Amino acid sequence: MRRVVLANVSDIGLPTCLGGWDTMWSMTNFRVVLVVDDEPSARYAMARAFESIYTVVEAASVAEAREKLASAKPDLVLLDHNLPGETGLSLLQDMAGNATAPAVIMVTAHGSERLAVDAMKAGAYDYLVKPFDLEELRMITARAIEHRDLRLEVAGLREIAAAEGQFGAMTGGSTAMRELFLTAARVAQTDLPILISGESGTGKDLLAQELHRLSRRSRNKFVALNCAALPENLVESELFGHERGAFTGAATTHAGKFEAANHGTLFLDEIGDMALPTQAKILRASESGAIERLGSSKPVSVDVRLISATNKDLRLAIEKEQFREDLYFRLAAVTLFIPPLRQRARDIPLLVQRYWSALQRKYERPGPEMTREAQERMESLPWPGNVRQLKSALEKIFVLAGSDRVTTEDVAAAVGRQETPSAPAAEAPYLATDYREARRLFEIEYLSRKLRENGNNVTRTASIIGLERQSLQEKIKTLGLR
Repeated sequence: MRRVVLANVSDIGLPTCLGGWDTMWSMTNFRVVLVVDDEPSARYAMARAFESIYTVVEAASVAEAREKLASAKPDLVLLDHNLPGETGLSLLQDMAGNATAPAVIMVTAHGSERLAVDAMKAGAYDYLVKPFDLEELRMITARAIEHRDLRLEVAGLREIAAAEGQFGAMTGGSTAMRELFLTAARVAQTDLPILISGESGTGKDLLAQELHRLSRRSRNKFVALNCAALPENLVESELFGHERGAFTGAATTHAGKFEAANHGTLFLDEIGDMALPTQAKILRASESGAIERLGSSKPVSVDVRLISATNKDLRLAIEKEQFREDLYFRLAAVTLFIPPLRQRARDIPLLVQRYWSALQRKYERPGPEMTREAQERMESLPWPGNVRQLKSALEKIFVLAGSDRVTTEDVAAAVGRQETPSAPAAEAPYLATDYREARRLFEIEYLSRKLRENGNNVTRTASIIGLERQSLQEKIKTLGLR
């Protein structure tokens, strides 16, 4: 509620429609506060508290508040909870996760402080209990607006860093990686489920952790579960928990990952390896916001953001009826693809520089000098294990290099037999004169490549190429593969 005084200010070169000095001061400190309360007297009191400080916009209901949010673009919302129709909490939940959303201070009646605390968990900056002191209101409002300004500034700096090829612990100057980082920075503060795809070793877990760190849930837990690392009969217990006596060996009640991640982020790594029955339960939990522990029929409310990752083609898995299409669309509101290292060789010098500096700090010595020839050799390699393999190779070189300069021989020794076969090796089956020998050579080449692509994980490789795990193990033994 600003009093605009028309005055002749032509002597200072400003349009007369700007008003007097009161308005000039507010132009440099322009802030809009939206007061949402169904009591006219309460709105009037709060508006008077900000007279000549902020522009005040009023709304008597959630529906009216939504219109004012769109038209007035407020910096802060003073939000009463007990409103006709929809509650203030529902409006807060609508704004949650929006990177440019205004700061929110919840206003509650005496005795509803617990509800206000829940609102803060949902993203409110603070809360006030009626009746409150107007000076306290002004102070908290100023702090809330300052906090929002800092949040927007930090978000802008993160986008700048992403555009320059830096996203948390991840580095990449290639066009594909910069675009990935920018998209990730923009969706981090939303609550949208995210599906991260990419080969093993590309850094899907690092991307998930940074998405959580930048989210409004960062004050709460980041809980991860590798769906491929646990036997199928244990995955459900780990996810949803169990009651005492639910199955043999369940000696105590156990809270699962969903409960542990309440109000935080649940990261489901290798979601493509999850069994169909468990997929159905995850779909139901994500849609209903509730889970049931094994051995119990009592629902437990949970509020988690789901981030999933896979190195599989889930579309192909859907066609093969190995993955639920409805769960895919639920998890993949936003999809982020991390390209393999061989498709972004220009990132290798940046990664080498970063990890080399980290190794110097770790071992507290400068280590050998990385020569240009050695670095060019690294850029020419396919790196089937991606960034994870590069990082491991660099540490081997740092520790084992035989002189004060890293040579191409040092690189070859560190990478060893992990390299993709050369063209002659790939053509070997066609040079054999005997059919049985050609088939043996082809199987060696084919299985070696598939195992490398899947990080030498036998179970995952068997699933992808359509073999039973035991059959693949027998092939590996028969062919003498390492």
